[in-house]
Amino acid sequence: VQLQASGGGLVQAGGSLRLSCAASGLPLDYHAIGWFRQAPGKEREGLSCISSSGINKYYSDSVKGRFTISRDNAKNTVYLQMNSLNPEDTAVYYCAARTTGHRTPIVLVTSDRYPYWGQGTLVTVSS
Repeated sequence: VQLQASGGGLVQAGGSLRLSCAASGLPLDYHAIGWFRQAPGKEREGLSCISSSGINKYYSDSVKGRFTISRDNAKNTVYLQMNSLNPEDTAVYYCAARTTGHRTPIVLVTSDRYPYWGQGTLVTVSS
């Protein structure tokens, strides 16, 4: 079981990035995938989740309308498209997974619900 997050980098305020979470040993149609971030000195924050059905999605208030979660079953990869970035979005971004059954509508919001984690990718937004 492995999650590989990538796509982070340096971007100017107002710009966009797309993060990828490649899952190995984790069929997406059996797992909910979540995105989290942690800024220096702050607690880990849940941002978004996509259910194993691929239909149900959750967004935190801090990213709703700016970030979009999606997945490519053929590539077993989940994406987080981030638009209208601002300096407050600077953080290490993580993807996480939990088995929730075949194509269920379950979305998970808090980090303690996820047993599998990727290594994180750094996003820096300059003003």
